[in-house]
Amino acid sequence: MKIVACNSNRPLAEAVAKTLDLPLTKASIRRFADMEVFVEIHENVRGEDVFVVQSTSFPANDNLMELLITMDALRRSSARRITAVLPYFGYARQDRRSAGRTPISAKLVANLITEAGAHRVLTMDLHAGQIQGFFDIPVDNMFAAPLFSRHIKENYPDSENLMIVSPDVGGVVRARAIATRLNCDLAIIDKRRERAGHSEVMNVIGEVEGRDCILVDDLVDSGGTHCNAAEALIKHGARSVSAYVTHGVLSGGAVARIESSPIQMMTITDSILATEAVANSPNIRQLTIAPLLADAIRRTAEESSVSELFE
Repeated sequence: MKIVACNSNRPLAEAVAKTLDLPLTKASIRRFADMEVFVEIHENVRGEDVFVVQSTSFPANDNLMELLITMDALRRSSARRITAVLPYFGYARQDRRSAGRTPISAKLVANLITEAGAHRVLTMDLHAGQIQGFFDIPVDNMFAAPLFSRHIKENYPDSENLMIVSPDVGGVVRARAIATRLNCDLAIIDKRRERAGHSEVMNVIGEVEGRDCILVDDLVDSGGTHCNAAEALIKHGARSVSAYVTHGVLSGGAVARIESSPIQMMTITDSILATEAVANSPNIRQLTIAPLLADAIRRTAEESSVSELFE
């Protein structure tokens, strides 16, 4: 088994390799003067089971090309099997035609990954579960729910006062999974999205007065949805508001927006490499998914069940 790290989140790849007690495969991924990507694998990978770790986060297009070219290099080096390990799958929000004459970019990216040489995909908390069906190769979609549930139990001992909140109707299944694990109540934010990156809270479904509310979501980008939801919950009498989000995209002024919101603490994973602003924020903390990824990689290599990790 070999692990190849691209450049989007090398610390996570190093942590995964350390957990597996394996060295990262020696490879160089660099740019020509015109910023074309060039990849060279410096070890023999013939007949090997190779896992390529790369989140397609900002800059999404550069990181996607790194992944594709790395897999092409491995395929042409006669690797036996190539698994694309995508802690964060970019373009996942473009999973359907939102209007006339618009693309389904998630399907296009799935095709590109397959054509580049991937035999299977290992990813985490896809924005839309149906994206698994966009691939014609096996896809293992892992969940942060067990990790979040354990952390919430450790940090919120007063479970009877907890309220898990989905920031929109589309995330109810994800929020319910954590509410079920914690045996606590569930509330839903009814929102309307006028355009991408802008949302307006319409109503709070559930009795949140006097409760410690925890927003649960798969990703946070501009932070507008979560900040608006937190304000609505406080207006409806919530005692406190926190958030647990798998992918901290946190673009633009998202960090400053969260720091000035009623959200006491937003907990994200290290599926995306933290920017300096995120690392220094007193309102944002990271949990590592390295042990979970390492276990899934080990199980994949051994041809054992990955889904048992979440049962």
